[in-house]
Amino acid sequence: MRKQVLPRFLGNTLEGDGMKRIVLFGYRGTGKTAIGTVLAQKLGVPFLDTDALVEQQAGRTIPEIFRDSGEAGFRAREREAVSGLPDRDAIIATGGGVVMDPANMEHLRKESVCVLLSADPNVIGHRLAHAPRPALTSLSPTDEITAMLKHRRPAYAAAADFCIDTGRTTAGEAAEKILTLLGAGSIPDTARHTAARWFAATPLPAPEKEELERKLLGPGYDPQTRFLGVAGWPCGHSKSPVLFNRLFEHYRLNCHYTRFEAPEIGPVMEMARLISAKGLSVTIPFKQDVMSYLDEIDEAAQKIGAVNTVVFACGRAYGWNTDWIGIRKPLAHLSGSRAVLLGAGGVAAAAAYALRDLDMEIIILNRTPEKARALAERTGCRFGAWDDFDRTNPDLVVNATSIGMQPDTGSPLRDDQLKKEMTVCDLVYTPPVTSLIAAARKAGCTTILGTETFVYQAQEQFRLFFGIDVPDTTIREILA
Repeated sequence: MRKQVLPRFLGNTLEGDGMKRIVLFGYRGTGKTAIGTVLAQKLGVPFLDTDALVEQQAGRTIPEIFRDSGEAGFRAREREAVSGLPDRDAIIATGGGVVMDPANMEHLRKESVCVLLSADPNVIGHRLAHAPRPALTSLSPTDEITAMLKHRRPAYAAAADFCIDTGRTTAGEAAEKILTLLGAGSIPDTARHTAARWFAATPLPAPEKEELERKLLGPGYDPQTRFLGVAGWPCGHSKSPVLFNRLFEHYRLNCHYTRFEAPEIGPVMEMARLISAKGLSVTIPFKQDVMSYLDEIDEAAQKIGAVNTVVFACGRAYGWNTDWIGIRKPLAHLSGSRAVLLGAGGVAAAAAYALRDLDMEIIILNRTPEKARALAERTGCRFGAWDDFDRTNPDLVVNATSIGMQPDTGSPLRDDQLKKEMTVCDLVYTPPVTSLIAAARKAGCTTILGTETFVYQAQEQFRLFFGIDVPDTTIREILA
């Protein structure tokens, strides 16, 4: 078969030119092997199937590996096979559960275009009816497919640069769709021009506007580049663009992170969908408003009532809250403490969820007591007026207000209210050392900076975007 040339495969954001890798993800029965074989023939490159590699290296079939070593034994062999894959010039088909291991995703996403194959559960069930593969649950085959797809949905969304529904296509037709997507991208020319004008009218710094215009309209436009950004009003203070763009370089991801800065969330979501964005970090004041624009919302985010992470995949928008994870991790050693939570907005709701998860006794204080009452009733906490602080005697104080964030450099508490036996956590991270933190240190308190919570929420956010676990030390080095 004559080799088909794929124009500008993976573009100019990575060193070198020419073919890199196409990695196919998806549940069993979505056609990864058949479609991958066709793609490899069309492009004249090797085809590698991780399941076949596992069997070859083990000298046993996958059912035999499951029988002798269980799923854990199979996953260890799968991880070894993935780590040994070539870095370029290959079509790679993966096992259905490979996406659940962040180490696999780090290897598979490097210098690759990742395509998620999907099909209706009934179609998958029909295709797998006679497949000699071990069951993963005690459920019936149909129920198992439905349950596993739901369980793996976040990981599949993270794995998807592009999506192809293979339920009604032949392997050849699906392969052609993939080649068309990779050659032309998923953003129509008119949409790219519309997006460039929209971003030019926002408060983006001039260098960022120029960089974005080049990536959307320049002669080096790369149709495989995926866009992400922080959505807020304002969001010029956000460290996310620097952090994520550096992480893209570190993990060799063909992505660009910018700022979606507008006074309302509706136009932001419209623009994100227009340019087929991979994801959004959502900040003040949109964490509640964005929820009405989402197709599915994680249980924790629903309970918190705020979303700070949006992942777009296969025409759907998924909402998550990673703020509570970022707050919980540096406070985990204080489980069971008496805590005062200052504020009653979206960040405070995430903090309340995190503190409750740590079995803390919590009182919420806000300058508008009605708001404190509403959050307290929703989260099972006590509440009070701002002036009640002196009667609380807390072990831990968490500032979830915006007081202290540049340009407002004030402190939510008086210096004399801070006692050396307190731990003070300020969720504001710009500047890193707020007036509250400075006063708490002077009083002899243990302090936890907002940058700590930012590190951990960004770590979780990156995992939701790409399936990769970034060491917190890597994030700290970049922020430093």
